[in-house]
Amino acid sequence: MTKSQSSVPIDATLYPEGRLDMLSRFEVDHLLDHSQGSIYQLFRSCSLAVLNSGGDIDDGKELLERFHDFDIRVVQEERGIKLELNNAPPKAFVDGRIIKGISEHLFTVLRDVIFIHDEIDQSLRFDLSHSSGITNAVFHILRNANILRSTAQPSLVVCWGGHAIPRNEYDYTKEVGYQMGLRGLDICTGCGPGAMKGPMKGATIGHSKQRICGGRYIGISEPGIIASEPPNPIVNDLVIMPDIEKRLEAFVRVGHGFLVFPGGVGTAEEILYLLGILLHPDNADMPFPLVFTGPHRARGYFQQIDAFIGATLGAQAQGLYRIIIDDPVAVAREMAEGVKRVEAFRQTQNDAFYFNWKLRIDLEFQKPFAPTHENMRGLPLHREQPGHLLGANLRRAFSGVVAGNVKEEGIRAVERQGLYEICGDPEIMERMDELLASFVAQQRMKLPGRKYQPCYRIVR
Repeated sequence: MTKSQSSVPIDATLYPEGRLDMLSRFEVDHLLDHSQGSIYQLFRSCSLAVLNSGGDIDDGKELLERFHDFDIRVVQEERGIKLELNNAPPKAFVDGRIIKGISEHLFTVLRDVIFIHDEIDQSLRFDLSHSSGITNAVFHILRNANILRSTAQPSLVVCWGGHAIPRNEYDYTKEVGYQMGLRGLDICTGCGPGAMKGPMKGATIGHSKQRICGGRYIGISEPGIIASEPPNPIVNDLVIMPDIEKRLEAFVRVGHGFLVFPGGVGTAEEILYLLGILLHPDNADMPFPLVFTGPHRARGYFQQIDAFIGATLGAQAQGLYRIIIDDPVAVAREMAEGVKRVEAFRQTQNDAFYFNWKLRIDLEFQKPFAPTHENMRGLPLHREQPGHLLGANLRRAFSGVVAGNVKEEGIRAVERQGLYEICGDPEIMERMDELLASFVAQQRMKLPGRKYQPCYRIVR
Protein backbone atom coordinates (compact mmCIF):
# COMPACT_ATOMS: atom_id res chain seq x y z
CA MET A 1 0.00 0.00 0.00
CA THR A 2 1.37 3.39 -0.93
CA LYS A 3 1.27 6.31 1.43
CA SER A 4 -1.58 8.75 0.94
CA GLN A 5 -0.55 12.07 -0.50
CA SER A 6 -1.36 13.79 2.81
CA SER A 7 1.27 11.72 4.65
CA VAL A 8 4.18 12.28 2.25
CA PRO A 9 6.76 14.90 3.36
CA ILE A 10 6.90 17.93 1.08
CA ASP A 11 9.66 20.03 -0.47
CA ALA A 12 8.91 23.72 -0.96
CA THR A 13 10.41 27.16 -1.54
CA LEU A 14 9.06 30.13 0.41
CA TYR A 15 9.46 33.89 0.06
CA PRO A 16 8.92 36.37 2.91
CA GLU A 17 6.25 38.52 1.22
CA GLY A 18 7.40 41.71 2.93
CA ARG A 19 8.49 40.04 6.18
CA LEU A 20 12.24 39.90 6.77
CA ASP A 21 13.08 40.18 3.09
CA MET A 22 16.65 41.38 3.72
CA LEU A 23 19.43 39.67 5.64
CA SER A 24 23.14 40.39 5.56
CA ARG A 25 25.46 37.75 4.15
CA PHE A 26 26.93 37.48 7.66
CA GLU A 27 23.51 36.59 9.11
CA VAL A 28 22.77 34.06 6.38
CA ASP A 29 26.18 32.44 6.93
CA HIS A 30 25.26 31.87 10.59
CA LEU A 31 22.29 29.81 9.50
CA LEU A 32 23.96 28.01 6.62
CA ASP A 33 27.06 26.95 8.51
CA HIS A 34 26.02 23.57 9.90
CA SER A 35 29.38 23.24 11.65
CA GLN A 36 28.42 26.02 14.08
CA GLY A 37 25.57 23.84 15.18
CA SER A 38 23.72 25.87 17.76
CA ILE A 39 21.98 28.64 15.83
CA TYR A 40 21.15 26.46 12.82
CA GLN A 41 19.83 23.62 14.97
CA LEU A 42 17.75 26.09 16.99
CA PHE A 43 16.28 27.54 13.80
CA ARG A 44 15.60 24.06 12.40
CA SER A 45 13.87 22.73 15.54
CA CYS A 46 11.68 25.83 15.98
CA SER A 47 10.76 25.77 12.28
CA LEU A 48 9.78 22.10 12.48
CA ALA A 49 7.56 22.90 15.47
CA VAL A 50 5.81 25.68 13.50
CA LEU A 51 5.23 23.31 10.59
CA ASN A 52 3.69 20.81 13.03
CA SER A 53 0.85 23.19 13.92
CA GLY A 54 -2.28 21.13 14.51
CA GLY A 55 -0.28 17.89 14.68
CA ASP A 56 -0.60 14.97 17.07
CA ILE A 57 2.81 15.30 18.76
CA ASP A 58 3.42 17.22 22.01
CA ASP A 59 6.88 15.78 22.65
CA GLY A 60 9.91 17.68 21.31
CA LYS A 61 12.11 14.58 21.15
CA GLU A 62 9.48 12.54 19.30
CA LEU A 63 8.87 15.34 16.79
CA LEU A 64 12.56 15.61 15.92
CA GLU A 65 12.86 11.84 15.59
CA ARG A 66 9.78 11.46 13.40
CA PHE A 67 11.00 14.14 11.00
CA HIS A 68 14.71 13.42 11.36
CA ASP A 69 15.31 14.07 7.66
CA PHE A 70 13.63 17.49 7.69
CA ASP A 71 15.88 20.32 6.56
CA ILE A 72 15.46 24.04 6.08
CA ARG A 73 17.90 26.38 4.37
CA VAL A 74 18.12 30.13 4.02
CA VAL A 75 19.11 31.10 0.50
CA GLN A 76 20.25 34.64 -0.25
CA GLU A 77 19.33 36.10 -3.61
CA GLU A 78 20.17 39.43 -5.17
CA ARG A 79 16.90 40.99 -4.03
CA GLY A 80 16.38 39.23 -0.71
CA ILE A 81 16.10 35.73 0.73
CA LYS A 82 14.04 32.59 0.42
CA LEU A 83 13.58 29.46 2.50
CA GLU A 84 14.01 25.99 1.03
CA LEU A 85 12.21 23.20 2.88
CA ASN A 86 12.97 19.51 2.44
CA ASN A 87 10.81 16.70 3.86
CA ALA A 88 8.50 19.11 5.67
CA PRO A 89 5.39 17.87 7.56
CA PRO A 90 2.55 17.72 4.98
CA LYS A 91 -0.01 19.05 7.47
CA ALA A 92 1.36 22.56 6.85
CA PHE A 93 0.30 22.46 3.18
CA VAL A 94 -2.94 22.57 1.20
CA ASP A 95 -2.76 21.12 -2.31
CA GLY A 96 1.00 21.44 -2.21
CA ARG A 97 1.03 25.10 -1.12
CA ILE A 98 2.02 26.11 2.40
CA ILE A 99 -0.66 27.71 4.56
CA LYS A 100 0.06 31.45 4.57
CA GLY A 101 -0.09 31.87 8.34
CA ILE A 102 2.43 29.07 8.83
CA SER A 103 4.73 30.65 6.27
CA GLU A 104 4.56 33.94 8.18
CA HIS A 105 5.38 32.14 11.43
CA LEU A 106 8.44 30.54 9.82
CA PHE A 107 9.86 33.94 8.93
CA THR A 108 9.03 35.11 12.46
CA VAL A 109 11.20 32.30 13.82
CA LEU A 110 14.01 33.37 11.51
CA ARG A 111 13.68 37.00 12.63
CA ASP A 112 13.77 36.18 16.35
CA VAL A 113 16.56 33.60 16.17
CA ILE A 114 18.83 36.07 14.36
CA PHE A 115 17.94 39.06 16.54
CA ILE A 116 18.42 37.20 19.81
CA HIS A 117 21.71 35.65 18.69
CA ASP A 118 23.24 38.83 17.28
CA GLU A 119 21.67 41.60 19.37
CA ILE A 120 21.18 39.90 22.76
CA ASP A 121 23.51 36.91 23.20
CA GLN A 122 26.49 38.28 21.28
CA SER A 123 26.09 41.92 22.23
CA LEU A 124 27.57 43.85 25.13
CA ARG A 125 24.54 46.15 25.25
CA PHE A 126 22.66 44.03 27.79
CA ASP A 127 23.99 42.98 31.19
CA LEU A 128 22.05 39.76 31.68
CA SER A 129 23.49 39.30 35.17
CA HIS A 130 21.31 42.14 36.48
CA SER A 131 17.54 42.44 36.66
CA SER A 132 17.37 45.72 34.76
CA GLY A 133 19.52 44.32 31.95
CA ILE A 134 17.24 41.32 31.51
CA THR A 135 14.13 43.50 31.45
CA ASN A 136 15.80 45.75 28.88
CA ALA A 137 16.55 42.71 26.71
CA VAL A 138 12.93 41.55 26.96
CA PHE A 139 11.79 45.02 25.90
CA HIS A 140 14.07 45.08 22.85
CA ILE A 141 13.03 41.60 21.69
CA LEU A 142 9.35 42.56 21.93
CA ARG A 143 9.93 45.87 20.19
CA ASN A 144 11.84 44.21 17.36
CA ALA A 145 8.90 41.83 16.92
CA ASN A 146 6.47 44.79 16.71
CA ILE A 147 4.59 43.56 19.77
CA LEU A 148 4.87 46.96 21.50
CA ARG A 149 2.68 49.69 20.06
CA SER A 150 2.88 53.05 21.76
CA THR A 151 -0.41 54.37 20.38
CA ALA A 152 -2.58 51.43 21.49
CA GLN A 153 -4.91 51.74 24.48
CA PRO A 154 -4.77 49.01 27.17
CA SER A 155 -6.76 46.02 25.93
CA LEU A 156 -4.52 42.95 26.12
CA VAL A 157 -5.68 39.98 28.19
CA VAL A 158 -3.15 37.18 28.74
CA CYS A 159 -4.82 33.74 28.78
CA TRP A 160 -3.03 30.74 30.26
CA GLY A 161 -4.16 27.13 30.33
CA GLY A 162 -3.40 23.65 29.11
CA HIS A 163 -2.76 22.44 25.58
CA ALA A 164 -4.32 19.05 26.45
CA ILE A 165 -7.83 19.84 27.68
CA PRO A 166 -11.20 18.12 27.13
CA ARG A 167 -13.71 19.46 24.65
CA ASN A 168 -16.02 21.07 27.20
CA GLU A 169 -13.13 23.11 28.62
CA TYR A 170 -12.01 24.14 25.14
CA ASP A 171 -15.54 25.27 24.24
CA TYR A 172 -15.63 27.31 27.45
CA THR A 173 -12.39 29.12 26.54
CA LYS A 174 -13.93 30.04 23.18
CA GLU A 175 -17.04 31.48 24.86
CA VAL A 176 -14.91 33.56 27.24
CA GLY A 177 -12.85 34.79 24.29
CA TYR A 178 -16.03 35.68 22.42
CA GLN A 179 -17.34 37.73 25.35
CA MET A 180 -14.00 39.54 25.64
CA GLY A 181 -13.94 40.19 21.90
CA LEU A 182 -17.37 41.81 22.16
CA ARG A 183 -15.87 44.18 24.71
CA GLY A 184 -12.95 45.13 22.48
CA LEU A 185 -10.31 43.14 24.36
CA ASP A 186 -7.36 41.55 22.56
CA ILE A 187 -5.82 38.17 23.40
CA CYS A 188 -2.30 37.02 24.23
CA THR A 189 -1.48 33.36 24.92
CA GLY A 190 1.37 30.89 24.78
CA CYS A 191 0.37 30.50 21.10
CA GLY A 192 -0.40 26.77 21.16
CA PRO A 193 -3.57 24.62 20.97
CA GLY A 194 -6.22 24.03 23.64
CA ALA A 195 -6.71 26.87 26.11
CA MET A 196 -4.26 28.98 24.11
CA LYS A 197 -6.25 28.70 20.88
CA GLY A 198 -9.82 28.79 22.22
CA PRO A 199 -9.88 32.40 23.51
CA MET A 200 -8.41 33.64 20.25
CA LYS A 201 -10.96 31.74 18.21
CA GLY A 202 -13.83 33.14 20.24
CA ALA A 203 -12.44 36.68 20.16
CA THR A 204 -12.28 36.66 16.34
CA ILE A 205 -16.09 36.28 16.26
CA GLY A 206 -16.61 38.95 18.92
CA HIS A 207 -14.33 41.35 17.07
CA SER A 208 -16.07 40.61 13.78
CA LYS A 209 -19.51 41.34 15.25
CA GLN A 210 -18.25 44.64 16.62
CA ARG A 211 -16.59 45.40 13.26
CA ILE A 212 -13.23 45.62 14.99
CA CYS A 213 -10.51 45.37 12.37
CA GLY A 214 -6.96 44.56 13.34
CA GLY A 215 -7.73 42.53 16.45
CA ARG A 216 -4.54 41.32 18.09
CA TYR A 217 -3.89 37.63 18.78
CA ILE A 218 -0.40 37.55 20.22
CA GLY A 219 1.51 34.31 20.79
CA ILE A 220 4.63 34.22 22.98
CA SER A 221 6.71 31.05 22.92
CA GLU A 222 10.28 29.86 23.51
CA PRO A 223 12.44 27.17 21.84
CA GLY A 224 12.06 24.53 24.55
CA ILE A 225 8.26 24.53 24.58
CA ILE A 226 7.31 25.33 21.00
CA ALA A 227 7.39 21.68 19.85
CA SER A 228 4.67 20.73 22.34
CA GLU A 229 2.74 23.97 21.79
CA PRO A 230 3.18 24.92 18.10
CA PRO A 231 1.60 28.25 17.08
CA ASN A 232 -2.08 27.92 16.33
CA PRO A 233 -3.27 29.42 13.01
CA ILE A 234 -5.07 32.39 14.59
CA VAL A 235 -1.89 33.94 16.02
CA ASN A 236 -1.13 37.08 13.98
CA ASP A 237 1.74 38.37 16.14
CA LEU A 238 4.27 35.72 17.16
CA VAL A 239 7.48 36.16 19.11
CA ILE A 240 9.99 33.51 20.19
CA MET A 241 11.70 34.47 23.44
CA PRO A 242 15.09 32.89 24.24
CA ASP A 243 14.02 30.99 27.40
CA ILE A 244 11.04 30.32 29.65
CA GLU A 245 11.96 33.05 32.15
CA LYS A 246 12.02 35.78 29.50
CA ARG A 247 8.84 34.36 28.02
CA LEU A 248 7.10 34.68 31.38
CA GLU A 249 8.43 38.19 31.90
CA ALA A 250 7.19 39.16 28.43
CA PHE A 251 3.67 38.06 29.39
CA VAL A 252 3.53 40.12 32.58
CA ARG A 253 5.14 43.20 31.01
CA VAL A 254 2.71 43.44 28.07
CA GLY A 255 -0.52 42.11 29.60
CA HIS A 256 -3.21 44.31 31.16
CA GLY A 257 -5.34 41.48 32.58
CA PHE A 258 -4.74 37.77 33.21
CA LEU A 259 -7.00 34.73 32.88
CA VAL A 260 -6.10 31.20 33.91
CA PHE A 261 -8.06 28.29 32.42
CA PRO A 262 -7.60 24.66 33.52
CA GLY A 263 -4.24 23.22 32.58
CA GLY A 264 -1.42 21.06 33.81
CA VAL A 265 2.01 21.52 35.27
CA GLY A 266 2.93 24.32 32.85
CA THR A 267 -0.11 26.31 33.92
CA ALA A 268 0.82 25.75 37.57
CA GLU A 269 4.28 27.10 36.78
CA GLU A 270 2.77 30.24 35.27
CA ILE A 271 0.47 30.75 38.27
CA LEU A 272 3.36 30.42 40.74
CA TYR A 273 5.51 32.79 38.72
CA LEU A 274 2.82 35.45 38.70
CA LEU A 275 1.82 35.06 42.36
CA GLY A 276 5.46 35.11 43.43
CA ILE A 277 5.96 38.44 41.68
CA LEU A 278 2.76 39.94 43.06
CA LEU A 279 3.72 38.92 46.60
CA HIS A 280 6.73 41.23 46.51
CA PRO A 281 6.01 44.24 48.76
CA ASP A 282 6.93 46.69 45.98
CA ASN A 283 4.00 45.42 43.89
CA ALA A 284 1.40 45.54 46.66
CA ASP A 285 -0.56 48.56 45.41
CA MET A 286 -0.45 47.80 41.70
CA PRO A 287 -3.79 46.81 40.07
CA PHE A 288 -3.33 43.44 38.43
CA PRO A 289 -6.58 41.75 37.29
CA LEU A 290 -6.24 37.99 37.74
CA VAL A 291 -9.09 35.49 37.34
CA PHE A 292 -9.13 31.67 37.42
CA THR A 293 -12.04 30.33 35.38
CA GLY A 294 -13.46 27.23 33.78
CA PRO A 295 -16.74 25.37 33.16
CA HIS A 296 -18.72 23.74 35.96
CA ARG A 297 -16.73 20.51 35.74
CA ALA A 298 -13.50 22.44 36.39
CA ARG A 299 -14.62 23.57 39.85
CA GLY A 300 -12.72 20.73 41.54
CA TYR A 301 -9.58 21.54 39.56
CA PHE A 302 -9.49 25.11 40.81
CA GLN A 303 -10.31 24.01 44.34
CA GLN A 304 -7.14 21.88 44.21
CA ILE A 305 -5.08 24.77 42.84
CA ASP A 306 -6.48 27.15 45.45
CA ALA A 307 -5.77 24.67 48.26
CA PHE A 308 -2.18 24.20 47.08
CA ILE A 309 -1.61 27.96 46.95
CA GLY A 310 -3.08 28.40 50.42
CA ALA A 311 -0.95 25.60 51.88
CA THR A 312 2.28 26.89 50.34
CA LEU A 313 2.07 30.66 49.75
CA GLY A 314 -0.72 31.46 52.18
CA ALA A 315 -3.88 33.53 52.37
CA GLN A 316 -2.17 36.65 51.02
CA ALA A 317 -1.52 34.87 47.73
CA GLN A 318 -5.11 33.57 47.63
CA GLY A 319 -6.30 37.16 47.87
CA LEU A 320 -4.59 38.11 44.63
CA TYR A 321 -7.08 36.37 42.33
CA ARG A 322 -10.78 35.64 41.85
CA ILE A 323 -12.24 32.28 40.90
CA ILE A 324 -15.24 32.54 38.57
CA ILE A 325 -16.84 29.26 37.52
CA ASP A 326 -19.04 28.74 34.46
CA ASP A 327 -19.82 32.41 33.76
CA PRO A 328 -18.07 33.79 30.64
CA VAL A 329 -19.96 37.10 30.80
CA ALA A 330 -18.84 37.74 34.39
CA VAL A 331 -15.26 36.89 33.44
CA ALA A 332 -15.28 39.29 30.49
CA ARG A 333 -16.80 42.07 32.56
CA GLU A 334 -14.23 41.52 35.30
CA MET A 335 -11.42 41.76 32.74
CA ALA A 336 -12.86 44.85 31.08
CA GLU A 337 -13.21 46.64 34.43
CA GLY A 338 -9.77 45.47 35.51
CA VAL A 339 -8.17 46.82 32.34
CA LYS A 340 -9.80 50.19 33.04
CA ARG A 341 -8.22 50.21 36.50
CA VAL A 342 -4.85 49.41 34.98
CA GLU A 343 -5.24 52.26 32.48
CA ALA A 344 -6.10 54.75 35.24
CA PHE A 345 -3.16 53.59 37.37
CA ARG A 346 -0.69 53.86 34.50
CA GLN A 347 -1.92 57.36 33.77
CA THR A 348 -1.43 58.53 37.37
CA GLN A 349 2.02 56.90 37.48
CA ASN A 350 3.00 58.22 34.04
CA ASP A 351 3.83 54.64 33.03
CA ALA A 352 3.61 53.22 29.51
CA PHE A 353 0.46 51.40 28.45
CA TYR A 354 2.42 48.98 26.26
CA PHE A 355 5.07 47.79 28.76
CA ASN A 356 4.73 47.54 32.54
CA TRP A 357 8.02 49.11 33.62
CA LYS A 358 6.98 49.65 37.25
CA LEU A 359 6.34 46.00 38.03
CA ARG A 360 9.13 44.74 40.29
CA ILE A 361 10.56 41.40 39.13
CA ASP A 362 13.43 40.05 41.22
CA LEU A 363 16.43 38.40 39.61
CA GLU A 364 15.32 35.08 41.15
CA PHE A 365 12.40 35.09 38.70
CA GLN A 366 14.58 36.09 35.75
CA LYS A 367 17.66 33.89 35.92
CA PRO A 368 17.32 30.93 33.55
CA PHE A 369 16.86 27.72 35.55
CA ALA A 370 18.63 24.67 34.14
CA PRO A 371 16.55 21.64 35.20
CA THR A 372 19.47 19.30 35.84
CA HIS A 373 19.03 16.48 38.33
CA GLU A 374 21.35 18.26 40.75
CA ASN A 375 19.49 21.57 40.48
CA MET A 376 16.09 19.94 40.88
CA ARG A 377 17.11 18.08 44.02
CA GLY A 378 18.77 21.19 45.48
CA LEU A 379 15.76 23.52 45.23
CA PRO A 380 15.03 25.19 48.60
CA LEU A 381 11.37 24.27 48.97
CA HIS A 382 10.79 25.33 52.56
CA ARG A 383 9.02 28.11 54.45
CA GLU A 384 12.12 29.72 55.96
CA GLN A 385 12.20 32.34 53.21
CA PRO A 386 10.02 35.25 52.05
CA GLY A 387 6.84 34.18 50.30
CA HIS A 388 7.82 35.62 46.93
CA LEU A 389 11.08 33.62 46.95
CA LEU A 390 9.24 30.42 47.85
CA GLY A 391 7.03 31.17 44.86
CA ALA A 392 10.13 31.50 42.67
CA ASN A 393 11.49 28.13 43.81
CA LEU A 394 8.17 26.35 43.47
CA ARG A 395 7.98 27.77 39.95
CA ARG A 396 11.38 26.25 39.20
CA ALA A 397 10.25 22.83 40.45
CA PHE A 398 7.23 22.84 38.14
CA SER A 399 9.39 24.17 35.29
CA GLY A 400 11.64 21.13 35.70
CA VAL A 401 8.67 18.79 35.44
CA VAL A 402 7.60 20.59 32.24
CA ALA A 403 11.11 20.03 30.85
CA GLY A 404 11.02 16.33 31.70
CA ASN A 405 7.56 16.00 30.15
CA VAL A 406 7.92 17.70 26.77
CA LYS A 407 11.31 19.38 26.18
CA GLU A 408 13.84 17.38 24.19
CA GLU A 409 16.75 18.16 26.52
CA GLY A 410 14.77 17.31 29.65
CA ILE A 411 13.38 14.09 28.20
CA ARG A 412 16.87 12.90 27.25
CA ALA A 413 18.24 13.83 30.70
CA VAL A 414 15.57 11.69 32.39
CA GLU A 415 16.30 8.80 30.01
CA ARG A 416 20.01 8.97 30.91
CA GLN A 417 19.86 9.65 34.65
CA GLY A 418 16.44 8.52 35.83
CA LEU A 419 13.64 10.50 37.41
CA TYR A 420 14.07 14.00 38.77
CA GLU A 421 13.94 14.01 42.57
CA ILE A 422 12.08 16.86 44.29
CA CYS A 423 12.51 17.26 48.02
CA GLY A 424 11.75 19.85 50.69
CA ASP A 425 9.39 20.66 53.54
CA PRO A 426 7.29 17.50 54.14
CA GLU A 427 3.94 19.32 54.01
CA ILE A 428 4.87 21.18 50.82
CA MET A 429 6.02 17.89 49.26
CA GLU A 430 2.77 16.20 50.23
CA ARG A 431 0.74 18.99 48.67
CA MET A 432 2.85 19.00 45.51
CA ASP A 433 2.56 15.22 45.19
CA GLU A 434 -1.22 15.44 45.50
CA LEU A 435 -1.48 18.21 42.91
CA LEU A 436 0.77 16.51 40.36
CA ALA A 437 -1.03 13.20 40.86
CA SER A 438 -4.34 14.94 40.15
CA PHE A 439 -2.92 16.30 36.89
CA VAL A 440 -1.92 12.78 35.86
CA ALA A 441 -5.31 11.34 36.82
CA GLN A 442 -7.09 14.04 34.81
CA GLN A 443 -4.80 13.46 31.78
CA ARG A 444 -3.44 17.01 31.92
CA MET A 445 0.18 16.02 31.34
CA LYS A 446 -0.14 14.77 27.74
CA LEU A 447 -2.44 14.94 24.76
CA PRO A 448 -5.58 12.81 25.35
CA GLY A 449 -5.01 9.13 24.69
CA ARG A 450 -1.23 9.31 25.16
CA LYS A 451 0.02 7.48 28.25
CA TYR A 452 1.97 9.62 30.69
CA GLN A 453 5.31 8.38 31.99
CA PRO A 454 6.33 10.34 35.12
CA CYS A 455 9.64 12.21 34.93
CA TYR A 456 9.82 13.01 38.65
CA ARG A 457 9.72 11.50 42.11
CA ILE A 458 8.66 13.33 45.26
CA VAL A 459 11.08 12.63 48.12
CA ARG A 460 9.57 13.05 51.59
